[in-house]
Amino acid sequence: MAERLVGRPAPDFNLETALGNGQEFGTAKLSDYKGKWLVFFFYPLDFTFVCPTEITALSDAADEFRKLNAEVLGVSVDSKHSHRAWINTAKNDNGLGQLNFPLAADITKQVARDYGVLIEEEGIALRGLFIIDPDGELKYQVVNHNDVGRSVEETFRVLQALQSGGLCPMNWKPGQGHLVAK
Repeated sequence: MAERLVGRPAPDFNLETALGNGQEFGTAKLSDYKGKWLVFFFYPLDFTFVCPTEITALSDAADEFRKLNAEVLGVSVDSKHSHRAWINTAKNDNGLGQLNFPLAADITKQVARDYGVLIEEEGIALRGLFIIDPDGELKYQVVNHNDVGRSVEETFRVLQALQSGGLCPMNWKPGQGHLVAK
């Protein structure tokens, strides 16, 4: 059985990245996001088919996430060089184009393993999305089969619910009230 992550400190990471401009490399550490919310998502591989739909949708929404004091970071088991090549590939050729956040390289697969999304026998990650609060606590995780993309709208809704500080019922939306514990 997998170890529970939600409600505990997020597993630490220190990863090389390809910056969204497609030119530079950098690094990303969990501590870089202290004081901010982090939408941290895993995808299986570069140059695949569902992944660019998710990555570009999250990139298009990056400024809206920033308005909520949240940053976005994508990660796969590919190298930073593969990430840069994919960013520099045109969208009509199954590329990404420039992004509004970096892509991190988990070559050793340790971070995917730490977050419980590594498919050991295939050496790739499942589609895992994690929301980490400004203090480094993992507040939300969703992991699904690699055939199905995630929802930016649902990620926004959950982030806003977590930030609201109240008890949020099913289908809660920003502006709605909270449940009162009895």
